[in-house]
Amino acid sequence: MDKDISIVLSGLVGLLLVLTAEARVGDSSQVQFCTETEECLLFDPICEFDGVEVRSYSSVKWISTNESSMLMEFAAMNQFRRLYDYIQGSNNQEVKIDMTSPVLLTVPDKRWYQKGLFSMNFLLPSEHQENPPKPTKPGVHIRETPDMQVYVLSYSGWMTTSSIDKALLLLTQKLDAKGAGYRKDIRYAAGYNR
Repeated sequence: MDKDISIVLSGLVGLLLVLTAEARVGDSSQVQFCTETEECLLFDPICEFDGVEVRSYSSVKWISTNESSMLMEFAAMNQFRRLYDYIQGSNNQEVKIDMTSPVLLTVPDKRWYQKGLFSMNFLLPSEHQENPPKPTKPGVHIRETPDMQVYVLSYSGWMTTSSIDKALLLLTQKLDAKGAGYRKDIRYAAGYNR
């Protein structure tokens, strides 16, 4: 599965930037840690402090699916299959779509023993950003993330509920120690490598 993971929280950064509305999906050689796909989600670095990066991302489209579960690992099995079917041709154009990086998980704010709604998202390649093929199977939809600025803590290892929770705790401790403002209701884990 994924070995280089980023945990991100939508953040309020004390810097105003002019962002373009153009999707930023492009050549993976522009992102040092994106090595397994031809295209990757691109970003503009803003700053870094105490091992935490602040990045700016433009609005992009994803193929997405949701699953309610207590653990991400249980949700991910069904989610990956549904999204993989889509990129293998289960879409209204019956086209195969190249895999890109990252695979983005929306992580619910919940305790480990509670059920939560997990979202898995495959980034659509640049050629499908403007007019993506429509899914033909239930439970799969196109999702567009807005322009956003995020705090990122990168680490290596498997993407598991435990590793995500540990990284998220460390990230929030670092942000709270700096007095950084951020939204606690939006949390992502982004996997770049298998």
